[in-house]
Amino acid sequence: MIKKFHIISYGCQMNVYDNEIITSILIRCNLLYVINILDADLIIINTCSIREKAETTVYNKLLYLNSLKKKKKIYIGVVGCMVRRLKFINNLKKNIIDFVLGPDQYRELPYIIKSIENNRYFSNVLLSNEETYSNIFPSKIYNINKVTTYVTITRGCDNMCTFCVVPFTRGRERSKSPKNILNECNKLYEMGYKEVTLLGQNVDSYLWTKETHIKKNIKKEFKQINFSMLLELIATKLPNIRIRFCTSNPHDMSLSVIKIIKKYNNICKYIHLPVQSGSNKILKLMKRKYTRLNYIKLIENIRNIIPECAISYDIITGFCNETEKDHIDTLNLMKYIKYDFGYMFIYSHRKGTYAYNKYKDNVSFDIKKRRLYDIIKLQRKHSKLNLKKYLNTIQHVLIESDSKKNSNYWSGRNSQNLIIIFKKNGEKLGEFVNVKILSYTSATLIGEKIKYY
Repeated sequence: MIKKFHIISYGCQMNVYDNEIITSILIRCNLLYVINILDADLIIINTCSIREKAETTVYNKLLYLNSLKKKKKIYIGVVGCMVRRLKFINNLKKNIIDFVLGPDQYRELPYIIKSIENNRYFSNVLLSNEETYSNIFPSKIYNINKVTTYVTITRGCDNMCTFCVVPFTRGRERSKSPKNILNECNKLYEMGYKEVTLLGQNVDSYLWTKETHIKKNIKKEFKQINFSMLLELIATKLPNIRIRFCTSNPHDMSLSVIKIIKKYNNICKYIHLPVQSGSNKILKLMKRKYTRLNYIKLIENIRNIIPECAISYDIITGFCNETEKDHIDTLNLMKYIKYDFGYMFIYSHRKGTYAYNKYKDNVSFDIKKRRLYDIIKLQRKHSKLNLKKYLNTIQHVLIESDSKKNSNYWSGRNSQNLIIIFKKNGEKLGEFVNVKILSYTSATLIGEKIKYY
């Protein structure tokens, strides 16, 4: 019988949250989570398909698990984005994998467990237009510190960017009810969490519609709650919990969201705003639904309303038909905005996407690497310039963990999502402290705690 399980996970924060949903369901089935993979009867791999490297890692891990399977009786399940996109590795299913499940099918796990115990194989990867796991509270057994955590508010994406597999692996957009989100955040606060990050492939498209009836004339009414309204609801109902969110699409971010961030101190002054390219030609090929000028105006609105707001980005370099001029357009956009930090990637031609079917991957790998280096080099320069601005300022910091390099120091983040290191002096994990910034490295602020502010 299956009694113990272990989860191996790859990918984004959404996968971290999905791990917690899976764990909650399996615990309800009276299974015990084990840290050591060798102690498990059931091993689940939660997969990611955003880049080819993630899929290669999964293949290699399966080969390792197959060697374990030859030594003892274990069951292996592969779940998440990768199984939907590839309909999964037929030649491996028969020999290694006992079941596969898409990201909308985790409620079926109790049935799956009974089926595979009785030597019945189950595989039917489907997506849902409704599933949000709204009544399943995610298990937090992985989160030892209990300081920060995630809450998923939307699943799926409707934007259909030509380079992206998400609409095909996670389906269309749907939003979790605000009541459920608020209840989850409240429960997390009662458990001792100090910060939640609201998650979605595109949080700004959050929209909850509630149908009500007026009794006298039996007339229908529709009440809608958008992302700015949800942010305000959480900020006002839970004023002592810090709120972050990701990811935003520039096409969908509204002025009202920016104003709500400004209005409430417990909403972090940090926005992750993927641009992907600074070239109008490339943005059009990517079907990003905004222009370079649209993006710049949005950045200017953010900085006019919230001058202290930190901004980060995603950039994909070497997309199909990208010329040197397009690359320079991206660098010039970075020079104009001077981001606080960012995430840069070489374009990966993903099977099943519009770009894979319609465009040629015609930028050489060497050119992609060189352009990536240009972006990284420029961002390092801007990051240092931005960090320098914090010298001699006092920052409100949430202590999240020991410093990785020195256990005598704490590591935490300020509202702008910057890592701040300071020496321990009787503080506790999860405590908010004021820190005066004395120096900085390429990516970290260093300071000392002050008693008064």
